[in-house]
Amino acid sequence: MTEEMLPAALSDEINHVLDEAGVSTDRRLVMRMLRTALLLGEDGTDRLDLKIASAALAEMRDAFRLFAPFRGVPKVTVFGSARTRPDDPLFRQARDVAAALASDGWMVVTGAGPGIMQAAAEGAGPALSLGVSIRLPFEEKANSLVAGSDQVVAMKYFFTRKLMLIKESSGFICLPGGFGTLDEMFELLTLQQTGKAEPTPIVLLDEKGGSFWEGMRRFVDEHLAPMGVISPGDFDRVVITDSVEAARAEITGFWRNYDSLRWVGDTLVLRLKAEPTDEEIEELNTEFAAILSTGRIERTAPRSPEVADDDRLDLPRLALHLDQRQVGNLFRLIGAINALSSAPKD
Repeated sequence: MTEEMLPAALSDEINHVLDEAGVSTDRRLVMRMLRTALLLGEDGTDRLDLKIASAALAEMRDAFRLFAPFRGVPKVTVFGSARTRPDDPLFRQARDVAAALASDGWMVVTGAGPGIMQAAAEGAGPALSLGVSIRLPFEEKANSLVAGSDQVVAMKYFFTRKLMLIKESSGFICLPGGFGTLDEMFELLTLQQTGKAEPTPIVLLDEKGGSFWEGMRRFVDEHLAPMGVISPGDFDRVVITDSVEAARAEITGFWRNYDSLRWVGDTLVLRLKAEPTDEEIEELNTEFAAILSTGRIERTAPRSPEVADDDRLDLPRLALHLDQRQVGNLFRLIGAINALSSAPKD
């Protein structure tokens, strides 16, 4: 039975439950979730599958509630090894970059464990730290900065944890680590490469003079790109550095002029902080003509769906028809927008 085939009486019962619960906002979406749960039961879904679905939904609710009070605060997620010791130079790098961004008003999101996660939480301080921990029989106990805090949530599944470590953040810093850290880093790159996530700055931060991430770059350049399994330049979207200040500048600078984007039909609308000049728009068209499927990059007013949602209506906009195969180059376009002479300097 499909969702549309639910008996009218059952739909009425669901509506009654929603009325009793006082659910009014986004009611159709809540009803859809309830219907899906009922259909899972009707399908005779395996008990283990039902437990997975139930736990995942409960975990996401807990995480949404954790992040909700801080929705308007910019966040950076710091990834790295749980096994890094406090006397390791990488521990100091994580602590220092978190402290630098916290001083700029950013919250720091971590996996709430020891090692690099503890270092970043220490740097940001308890008030500006959010933790998304994983329940494991070893290693991943919540660090002392967040243990017992109301700014941490525990997850059973890695996939729900990874969702929440990525979903709410406007920048990412990865320090050297093992399989888990590399998994998180490649997840970020995959989401960016495929356009499944909005462009965000990604910094691979090493210790002073370290070669961990440069080794990764060599692997990409010498193996992945020549094999054709990635496009040339796919790795250019990340910044590799051993400088805390350079990492900080990349995270904050990405948002200097670029604010956000929204698809309206097949038109991509970029919202900026400062109005570009006609000459600057011409320069953008010359440099980025190859990423357009049709037309030009043009100044635009807010589109009807944006007006209906009261979506950043005060900001100037550029509109373009992006070739979907060129979605990776959107990162370069944003960089050029941030470098315009009309862009805010601070």
